Amino acid sequence: MLPRDHEGETISVWVRDPKVQKEDWHSYVDYEICLHTNSMCFTLKTSCVRRRFREFVWLRQKLQNNAVLTQLPELPPRIPFFKIRNSQNLEQRVRGLQEFLNKVLHCPVLLSDSRLHLFLQTQLGTEEIDACASGKTEYSVFEAIHKFANSNRRFPVEEEEEKTNHYSDPESSSSKLGHKCDGHLLHGCNVDKDHEVWTTVLPPK
Repeated sequence: MLPRDHEGETISVWVRDPKVQKEDWHSYVDYEICLHTNSMCFTLKTSCVRRRFREFVWLRQKLQNNAVLTQLPELPPRIPFFKIRNSQNLEQRVRGLQEFLNKVLHCPVLLSDSRLHLFLQTQLGTEEIDACASGKTEYSVFEAIHKFANSNRRFPVEEEEEKTNHYSDPESSSSKLGHKCDGHLLHGCNVDKDHEVWTTVLPPK
């Protein structure tokens, strides 16, 4: 963990468990994002969602549009699907995505963006996140996040027994978690300039 001025608060994030998902006639890899925090900035103290790479690309662009004076961290490079099946390429992407989120969660300006919270704590799709964050849905951000929490009460313990092969063959597909959620929009957390965050732990090699 990194030291912080706001004593006692932590935000820990993991990117893990890449899996192949099938959609119509093509396949893609998505990743589990697990968040564990005691920060007053977050509605849920623990959450797990699954996101694909293009959703990270969307998030970065939206965060940049809303914080034009902030230099956002880079995402890992795009990798063709046939190459990402290589375990080394897959591990590099997982670490790159986690480093991206770690850096984003260091920035109070970015933490105040409700799109980030919806990305990390709901399974709403990108269009739904945008609509919710813009106040164009029947439900609030707060309601959307609590709706997701009520339908997905699970968080992996940090010390759980690791799989024999953490980056198992992504050909082993699993059922895709839906990106739909009946919910309305959460307003971003207003963080003062002294409100920093902790981030932790890259997944083990």
